[in-house]
Amino acid sequence: DGMTVLVPGFLACGTPETLIDALIAAGTANLTAICNDSAYPDCGIGKLIRHGRLRRFITTHQGTNADMKSRSSGDGIALELVPQGTLIERLRSGGAGLGGVLTPTGIGTPVEEGKRKIEVNGREYLLEPPLRGDVALIRADVADRAGNLLYRHTARNYNPVMATAADWVIAEVARVVEPGELDPDRVETPGIYVDVLVVR
Repeated sequence: DGMTVLVPGFLACGTPETLIDALIAAGTANLTAICNDSAYPDCGIGKLIRHGRLRRFITTHQGTNADMKSRSSGDGIALELVPQGTLIERLRSGGAGLGGVLTPTGIGTPVEEGKRKIEVNGREYLLEPPLRGDVALIRADVADRAGNLLYRHTARNYNPVMATAADWVIAEVARVVEPGELDPDRVETPGIYVDVLVVR
């Protein structure tokens, strides 16, 4: 309860549904979630929204989920909207241990309110702070028992970056093979980042 959770996925593609269902079953609540979007009410992070488990949500848009629209007003979920490219770079910065990212995106718009501006070569940039999570819930296609992960097509999306930007990484996988069975040149997330494997 109360942790920051990184949830990959693009409209729930690449989202670990089994792990989200487990959070709901456990009654976990008061979460801060970082995810590309709010998915749909019956899938992905949309299930956490529908069950009232989020207190804060950092995302790029909420337009596909009517539940999110109603819960982000009044005393509902505190919403922080972030441009998509900025979100992924803030996560990448968090995973790399950097102090943030400089971006021109948002200059001259409400996005810049309350943010530090830095001038580089005569051009203004916003300093966007890094993002990290207490836990990342990752979805992969195949893992070996050492935790090395392979993703399937576009389900890869935010998964590899989020795996680097959390203190604890739980990977939901379709199948597990023995060490040495995966081509090391194809591994997309090295096992050093992964703490737990859950077979769905």
